[in-house]
Amino acid sequence: MTNQTQSELIGTGNGFIAALDQSGGSTPKALRLYGVEADAYGSDEEMFGLIHNMRARIIKSPAFTGDRVLGAILFERTMDGDIDGKPTATYLWEDCQVVPFLKVDKGLDDEANGVQMLKPMPDLDALLAKAVSKGIYGTKMRSVINAASPQGIADVVAQQFEIGKQIIAAGLMPIIEPEVTISIDDKAAAEEILRAEITKQLDALEDNQHVMLKLTLPEAANAYQSLVDHPRVLRVVALSGGYDRTEANTRLSQNTGMIASFSRALTEGLSAQQDETAFDATLNTSVQSIYDASVAG
Repeated sequence: MTNQTQSELIGTGNGFIAALDQSGGSTPKALRLYGVEADAYGSDEEMFGLIHNMRARIIKSPAFTGDRVLGAILFERTMDGDIDGKPTATYLWEDCQVVPFLKVDKGLDDEANGVQMLKPMPDLDALLAKAVSKGIYGTKMRSVINAASPQGIADVVAQQFEIGKQIIAAGLMPIIEPEVTISIDDKAAAEEILRAEITKQLDALEDNQHVMLKLTLPEAANAYQSLVDHPRVLRVVALSGGYDRTEANTRLSQNTGMIASFSRALTEGLSAQQDETAFDATLNTSVQSIYDASVAG
């Protein structure tokens, strides 16, 4: 019953998905933007403890509830942690009515053919089983596209869908994320190739197989409309990709049916030095602006 309720929320609800899934490589930058410098921690354990505290502070804020935030993507260590004595995913759903997702990829391979494929995930089945046991609804995995390379983009999308089927078989909803780098000269051309390759893979899915898509905000408004409308797609969400919140929100509001799944744009302006009143007010402003852009399309 919960799974069906969560699918309805994610599929048709008004709001957005918060990306709280910075991993080892991106955690120092996320902490620095939050006002925590590298000299504040002496080990990876201390670093991950500090980022967990930041995420817990966001999740516990009165601004972070299911009336505007539909879901949240977690890093594995965050899923394994607790908030107020409850497993994080349980707290998200029971206390916030926010649907929990898990980042499952192990990072990116070196660039080849203008793209970065997913690194091998030999322990994926075990991780998926753990996610199911902890009440996780879906997963996310990110590849990167740095050029309008037909072969590279086809390879990225094929890999994403192959692993996506493994995730579906485990009873979870995969978020397929082939990120197009926002600074490349041929971004619009890459997006056209990407749309065609995703469509091919979607058309080959069984009737009972559904995915979500997480895509870079496109150069042409509604470039991904056919994917938003595809019967095998539960929802299309947008990543901010390095655009600041104002730019990301402006672009998002021009794309019908897409909702946000922002990370940096969500936490912009938050600081470890803020008291609770200032922190909650800053987060509330951010949440409201991203919500407004998500429902505008």
